[in-house]
Parts: sequence; C-alpha cells; structure tokens
Amino acid sequence: MSKQLGGFVIHACTVATPPTDKNVAVSRRFDNFGHAGERPVPVRTTRRGIASVHLLVGLAAEHGMPAGVCLRGAGIGPELLREPAAEIEAHQELAVVRNIVRNLGREPGIGLIAGSRYQLTAYGIWGYAFLASRTLRSALELGVRYLDLTFAFTRFQVDPRRDELRMLMDDSEIPEDCRQFLLERDSSAAVALNRHLFLDTVPLRRVTFRFPRPRYASRFQDYFPGPVSFAQPENTYVLDAGWADRPLPQGNEQTARLCEEQCRSLLDRRRARTRVSERVRDQLLRPGSSAEMAAVAAALGMATRTLHRHLAAEDTTFRLLVGEVRGALAEGMLSHRMTVAEVAERLGYAEVASFSHAFKRWKGTPPSAYRARA
Repeated sequence: MSKQLGGFVIHACTVATPPTDKNVAVSRRFDNFGHAGERPVPVRTTRRGIASVHLLVGLAAEHGMPAGVCLRGAGIGPELLREPAAEIEAHQELAVVRNIVRNLGREPGIGLIAGSRYQLTAYGIWGYAFLASRTLRSALELGVRYLDLTFAFTRFQVDPRRDELRMLMDDSEIPEDCRQFLLERDSSAAVALNRHLFLDTVPLRRVTFRFPRPRYASRFQDYFPGPVSFAQPENTYVLDAGWADRPLPQGNEQTARLCEEQCRSLLDRRRARTRVSERVRDQLLRPGSSAEMAAVAAALGMATRTLHRHLAAEDTTFRLLVGEVRGALAEGMLSHRMTVAEVAERLGYAEVASFSHAFKRWKGTPPSAYRARA
C-alpha cells in the first residue's frame, strides 16, 4: 500500500462528501532534517531498482531498526527485497526513507553514512557505463543524462567553468521532511563514486549546502575532501578541471558506448512502465484536486471508462486509491501529533466518527490507537 503521502509535508485532496475547501499543507520540524515549508513537492515516478532499499534496510538494521519497521507502508515485502532484479516506484523508496528519518533522525550524520554505502555495482548498467567512461567529466555528463536510472532524489547538473567543474545539486523536488537526509545521502554517494573511479581520493575545491550548519558539521570532512560550508545560496561540489579531465583507469570507449545504449534502452522501458495508478495518486496529491473519478480522468486526458479499465488491469480501483491517499494523509498527520479531530477536519469529514470508521476500515485499527503508537 502506498504511503507516498505519509510525512510532514501533507496536502489534503478535496473529499467529495462532504465538500471542503481546506486543502492545507502541514509541516513539522523533525530532528536534524526538518525545515518549515508548505510548497507541494512532486515525486518522480520513473521506476527504479530495489538495491537502494536493500542498502537502507541494512543500514537501519545496524542501528537497531528492524526491517519490518523500515519497510512499513512502502508496499515492499521480504520476498521482493530478496529479488535482485525487482523494480519499485520512487515513492516506495521515499516511504522507507521517511521511516528511517523518523526512527534514526537523531543519529548524527545518518544521511552521510547512508550515501557512503553506495558502490558502483549497486547501480547496475549505469554504474558500468560510469566506470567505462573516458574521463571523470564524461562520466559525470553521462551520469546526469541517465540520472533516473540511479536512486538519487537530488537532481544533479554539470556546470563547467574555465578552470573547474561545478556539480549543482537541486533538492527542490524532495519533500521537506526528508530533504536534508536525501541531499546528504545523494551528495556523499556522488563523491564516493569519484573515489571508486580512481581508486583514490579526488580532492574538491569546495562544497556548499543550503541548509544551516548542523551540530555534526565536523563529520562532513570524513565524506567530502575539501572545505565545506553551510547556509549558502546553492548546493554544490566543485572539482578542479585537471581532475575532471584526467583519464579514468578503466575507461574504454567501446564498452562505454555499449553500456550507454543499454542505459538508454532500460530508461525507456522503465519510463514506459509508469502505471496509471501512480498517475492517479499524483493527481490526487495536487492541492485543490477533486477526488471524483470523472474529474481525475479528465485531468489525465482520458474517459472515465478508460481510467476504470486501466485500473482494473492493474488490479485496483479508483475507490481503493482514494482510500490509500486518505489513509496515508491521515497516518502522516497522526504520526506528527495532530489530534483525531484535527485530522478529520483537515480531510474534510463532517464528523469525527465518520473519519474514525473510515480509518479503521483502511488500517484495521482506530485512529486513536494508531496515534498512541506513533
């Protein structure tokens, strides 16, 4: 079951009955990572491999967090986790990340630690294409072209200058409640890949982050071989042009071309598999969106019957998806100490009893009991 919406940045979709105009964004500060914010943030829907979730579950286990807690609400079972070729949706990995932030968010540098676990082999064909590139510059350019084959939520961009190469790291599409964790993870993973390419430390001219200086700032030196500063206008790490254009030890032009062709083919297949049910969830996430099937179908550019047929082919229904959305919204708000009455009001229920009955139907437990355990 999708918990794409569970978390601190929550946008309630309009409930058809009773009508409501209370599409309110709710945010809370959380541990090392929370920042106030109310802007809706999309989650990219390109499918991805399961290797990242496997790494995250392993990291969580090392810190005493059971796999069941780590996977809660992600729609990933133990059998799927053991399947190396399995693919999941981005929001499923995001649910795992949220569980880790909620349970281990007070662990200093947990995002940095996570990023350091990502080896080139974890990325499949993208990693081999990276490894076979002629120079670090060409590897980074290829990596950005096929970034959706990785596990990154941060959007990287190559910004070449005369004597240096800047890597811009855009975190604006990451939900607020796990933004800093994922930026730390993705940036430390990216820098670690540079080291894996050369089997040596690649010095950085500078590293900048937009978030304020954290209490564990001294730990960043263990992951970024260069001066690190915080509360800056943008997220970047900067390489000397000499390092960027240095030939890679395992570079092979023919292998790189072959790997890039396979990257292109895999990316096309994954993008084609984006399911209609995911598009429905994304539409229901939009502030002010209707939970009426006809309105959602129109927004997706199809007839109601066509939408019904697509969802049936994916073994789900529109009603079930709306229930998932409402249930995940409710879970997120209850987890962050909103009262049952406040959640019922935010979701547009005229009576608390109606909401409580619905929540129990969705989750198998009353909202008051869920809130007590959260």
